Amino acid sequence: MKINLPGLLIEKLPSGNLRYRVRVEKQASKRIILTVTPEHPQFMEVYLAARVGIKIEPEATAEERAIRGSVGWLAAKHIAALEQDVKSGAASPLTLKKRKQVMKVLTERYADYSLAMPTSKVIELRDEFSATPAWADSIVEGIRSMYRWAAERELSDVNPAAGIRRIDQGKGGAVPWTADDLRKYRNKFPAGTTQHLALTIFMFTACRIGDAILLGRQHETMIEGVRAISWKPRKKGSAPVTIPMLPPLYKATRAVEHTSKTYLANSKGEPFATPDSLGQMFRRWCRDAGLENRSAHGIRKAAGHLLAQEGCSQYQIMTIHGHTSAKTSEIYTKGVERWKMARDAMAMLEHMNW
Repeated sequence: MKINLPGLLIEKLPSGNLRYRVRVEKQASKRIILTVTPEHPQFMEVYLAARVGIKIEPEATAEERAIRGSVGWLAAKHIAALEQDVKSGAASPLTLKKRKQVMKVLTERYADYSLAMPTSKVIELRDEFSATPAWADSIVEGIRSMYRWAAERELSDVNPAAGIRRIDQGKGGAVPWTADDLRKYRNKFPAGTTQHLALTIFMFTACRIGDAILLGRQHETMIEGVRAISWKPRKKGSAPVTIPMLPPLYKATRAVEHTSKTYLANSKGEPFATPDSLGQMFRRWCRDAGLENRSAHGIRKAAGHLLAQEGCSQYQIMTIHGHTSAKTSEIYTKGVERWKMARDAMAMLEHMNW
């Protein structure tokens, strides 16, 4: 193979084999022997590393292949640490998946930048994806989180993503389901179907999709003569949840027959492998029912709003949703409580002598 790259030296050895060496940029007297030939799939990585003075093995980790002190190096360290957190149960696989997507976008553009990359580059990256504002904001948040992680470990004293505003002014995340949405879905998928069971689980437990793929009869218990369902949410920082198992949920879990240890099973009768696999399937079911832009998380939000409308306090909603901060549950009660206060206040004026 004929190859001509800056600084690449090709030498024929007495054995007849070729040896490849690279002159380090700005250090003409320093040469690094390459451990692979041009036919190797990682040849360019090894060559480019040698040009900046780094010798790497072809099977080196992403961190070892990256330039130390670069954005790519930090991203590789961050992902490696997050993978360990997933193995230990300290982080969710879904978080890892999303963070890998963010790091891929970041390193494709700025891998060789210094850790102290300018904030303007992060803004450029955000604006590049402005057509999908939620994803653009997720990229910025992922970068911001990586730098927070780095600061805690004294790897970086800057955070170029700090203070960058969101561009998704939106829509408040997932769309809460309405009573008509629920009715439309149940008309399409009657009791006894997996689709109906999924909706019932989301509605009567308000669980996240990452917990829905795990829930089963092993989570049922009796407390003071009342059948309850109890689980520890997978999301980091969530509180354990124990709630009564209402008749609609109990009936739905018994109406579907399969051998899986979980309530929900895929077409093969096995538990869903990942939250994403159930999420994609559930969105397909929603579309089949004529419901666009609906998701499982929208049911969780709907449950929160219904609980608030029925008079539940934010602390009661906390226990059902597994929140550990009252502020998180306040989003469901704030509007309802303000309306009740306004209604009571106006009632005091109703019989005023005017």
